[in-house]
Amino acid sequence: MAQFAVIGLGSFGVTASLELANQGHHVCAADISESTINTFANQLNYTVILDASDETQLARLDLTSCQAVLVAIGENIEASILCVLRLKNLGVKQIWVKACSKSHHQILSKLGVSRIIHPEEEMGIRVAHALNYPMVNQYFALTQSTFIVELAIDLHLSGRNIGWLLKERNSDIKPLTLRRDDNFNTDLTLDTELRHGDSLVLLGSKHYLTKLTKRFKAL
Repeated sequence: MAQFAVIGLGSFGVTASLELANQGHHVCAADISESTINTFANQLNYTVILDASDETQLARLDLTSCQAVLVAIGENIEASILCVLRLKNLGVKQIWVKACSKSHHQILSKLGVSRIIHPEEEMGIRVAHALNYPMVNQYFALTQSTFIVELAIDLHLSGRNIGWLLKERNSDIKPLTLRRDDNFNTDLTLDTELRHGDSLVLLGSKHYLTKLTKRFKAL
């Protein structure tokens, strides 16, 4: 079980906090609003009312012991930036920040935070991908050009093997694991047979994975 802190309990911060808690992690959730804190106090491990721009208040939370701190402050860009500066001063290493605008993003990039998040933009991209490639259950970007994708194996692919699915792209796309019911198989070869209901996780470049999913749609 890891420890995380979420500062700012708007819809994005609350969703992240509750999901981390559901995954079994210890979550410290902070917000300047007493009513917001009272609303979620019974659903999270630890909640606290604080002014995130006040370094003294932040220091009381021992945030350096967290695996990561998520700054999810809403439209108050000044408060978000001040919070990041205070966290940096306290020695917090992993700082993820929700950006509200391009200018906010530019400032955060200069501060050297671990990750800048655009929730609405990222969700829009995910929805578009889901609509365009319904066979892709999940995807995760390792870099701008390298992705991990989870493909849902449909009925028309049942009985085929991985080598047939990848065809000439065997060296460009690496199969990582195959989930069948509640079992995971990581000892995959090109001869591994696929069945309806399987989930196949692949690693590869965005270019070749996009080609594969387009071919997948055409089958």
